[in-house]
Amino acid sequence: MRYSSLHLEVPMVKLARRRGAVITAAVALLVIAVVASLAIGARPLSPGEVLTALFHPDDSPAATVVLDQRLPRTIVAILVGAGLAVAGVVMQALTRNPLADPRIFGVASGASLGVVVAISVFGLASLSQYVWFGITGALIAGLIGFLIAQTAARGREGNSPVTLALVGAALDASLSAVIYGVLTTNAQSFDQYRFWVVGSVAGRKMDVAMQVLPFILIGLILAVVIARGLDALLLGEDLATGLGHRTGLVRFAGAAVVALLTGAAVAAAGPIGFIGLAIPHLVRPLVGNDHRWVLVTSMVAGPILLLAADIAGRRITDGELPAGIATALVGAPLLIWLVRRARTVTA
Repeated sequence: MRYSSLHLEVPMVKLARRRGAVITAAVALLVIAVVASLAIGARPLSPGEVLTALFHPDDSPAATVVLDQRLPRTIVAILVGAGLAVAGVVMQALTRNPLADPRIFGVASGASLGVVVAISVFGLASLSQYVWFGITGALIAGLIGFLIAQTAARGREGNSPVTLALVGAALDASLSAVIYGVLTTNAQSFDQYRFWVVGSVAGRKMDVAMQVLPFILIGLILAVVIARGLDALLLGEDLATGLGHRTGLVRFAGAAVVALLTGAAVAAAGPIGFIGLAIPHLVRPLVGNDHRWVLVTSMVAGPILLLAADIAGRRITDGELPAGIATALVGAPLLIWLVRRARTVTA
């Protein structure tokens, strides 16, 4: 008995040490990415100039560039990266589909439709004005998708992954059709929309970060609260219920998390793809399948990926390649690799 206990404790100690090392390394990488984001651009700055601008601001050009332009952009990238990564973790756990990302609920399309309505119907032109429409659209789309899936599954074996996937795909297609239907009748709205839809954190101001911050924080906290329930869902509906978990409540809370995080992220930076898909698969091999660790690590890893894409976009071309395009260029090969490794990929 004593030998068995020690036999189990040794791997757990190793796993705990590895998780601690992964978190430490991820935080260090995030700090490096933040400094690089503040230093790299049309006017390159040294790390010393960046730190001076942050902790001893003055009226110098370097301080103006860092505080007025690059710092808000970096904060938005951190919030958006964390939101999309955690939304992907929750989405894959809810659907038990390793290839799921927030688009499967039609949430990103809901946010896009909200922005289109703000531009074309209410004539809003500022991002700080239509960010609320994006969040509202995502929440409504997420709620509609969840309710339709619940209704479709009623009387059967439950809210199956296939039902959720089909409802989400149908909702995404329907909302996308409405968006382009509206845009084809309003050329001015289309011009504004096309700059937003590529997905970018360039030009985002501090007021945008402050507006989406409460939604991102609430979504992240709620995701950690339901982490144990997400672990149970991976065991199957019946077994999770048998273990005493309220699976319906966990699914509803998970859908709310996805809607909040995706809605706020999409409203702030546009529909940036593949972060929600890639980060969970990059994190799980490092920290295991315990969702408490997967979620916390993803909160750090998501911003690293988005900041890296944004920084790369500044260096690839003479102008700036939007981060949404950079992540798509990396994400497409990753998706192909995941599909080829479908037997080894788990949600």
